[in-house]
Amino acid sequence: MSNSSIVALIDVNNFYVSCERIFQPSLNQHPVIVLSNNDGCAISRSQEAKDLGIKMGEPYFKFKNLVKKHNIKVLSSNYTLYADMSARVMKLLAKFSPNQEIYSIDECFLNLTSFKKRNDMISYANEIKKTIKLCLGLPVCVGIGPTKTLAKLANHMAKKHENFNGICDFNSMPKDLQNIWMEHIDVSEVWGIGRNLSLKLHKMNVNSVMDLKKSNFKRMREQFSVVMERTIEELNGYPALELEEYFTPRKQIISSKSFGKSMTCLSSLQEALSTYIKNAWKKLREQNSLLQTITVYIKTNRFSMNTKQHRQSIQMNLTSPTDDIIVINKIALFLLGKIYRTGYKYHKVGIMLSGLSQKNENDQYDFFITKNIKNSKINDVYEKINKKWTDKIQIASAAGIKKEWKMKSENKSKNYTTNWNELCKAFAN
Repeated sequence: MSNSSIVALIDVNNFYVSCERIFQPSLNQHPVIVLSNNDGCAISRSQEAKDLGIKMGEPYFKFKNLVKKHNIKVLSSNYTLYADMSARVMKLLAKFSPNQEIYSIDECFLNLTSFKKRNDMISYANEIKKTIKLCLGLPVCVGIGPTKTLAKLANHMAKKHENFNGICDFNSMPKDLQNIWMEHIDVSEVWGIGRNLSLKLHKMNVNSVMDLKKSNFKRMREQFSVVMERTIEELNGYPALELEEYFTPRKQIISSKSFGKSMTCLSSLQEALSTYIKNAWKKLREQNSLLQTITVYIKTNRFSMNTKQHRQSIQMNLTSPTDDIIVINKIALFLLGKIYRTGYKYHKVGIMLSGLSQKNENDQYDFFITKNIKNSKINDVYEKINKKWTDKIQIASAAGIKKEWKMKSENKSKNYTTNWNELCKAFAN
């Protein structure tokens, strides 16, 4: 196996739960579950909760009895807190390598090839671990390998087997020992394989990671795709996936959430939609993009047995691309009015911005839509104010009073790191 490349995958353990435990130390004495939007399903579990048999994505109502029996602490998701803690983690990790790919909210790849002169890469991984724990209080695991796929697999082993003490380095592990481990790990644990693909592989008698590693590259490509070929190459130590160090703009942006309770009034739906438009627009501006198509959709709850069902979407292609929130909001509300029907209990509304392209100073715009200098200045001022003072101003159609459409979050923690009024007082004494 080639050891010319050194890639590390750093992953925060049980990220959402770990973030909550930092500011509520009493949670360390209990199993903890963080629920999804509207307090629906388990999306993060402490190890104690996992040991009780609670599965990822399991609906809350299915394990309510376990909650009472084992005194499990159940929390609503606090994405503001998690996003801020994630940013802090990634900023610290960037200090350990100039080459970083942020893969998700709680994990990133680091290219450590330039550090190969260090005799013991495990000691460097320990520095990473200790720094994140000391500065942020978050526990992490580190997987190291010559490729991204092997680094991901090594991270899986570091998590699952206590004898690794949170760090697994394939580069320094003897090849024979690597093969033994791979023979005992199901193929579904390989990055990018997943449950559905693993079922097909099992039928072909490709059951373990080792089975996939020994598969014929070209034959597997013919039966599956070039992605499978690259995965097998990576398992054999040949880098086929580069670190994506640069931000790749989204091709489409979707903003939508289920309501805390069903909505029948058009004004409430408009209020919710305008709020989601604002969220989508922020992402649009962050990646310096313009949109060409706006899609709006509404849905009733298909799981509600005694509810009349109505699901519909509608879209409009613009004559010229735009990033004007006033125009986007006006068109989206117009589209919503077109598909709204009285007498239905709506469970969800959403917007999708698509046909995205990078903004260019030399672009030619439609005079009546995006070349409106007044609107352009309003957009800039609106963005600057809300960046400096979080969401202090908003679109009038989103500024409702009751906001009855908001998600359920009965057990949401405070925004300890982003709101002066919610700083953790226990640490101030």
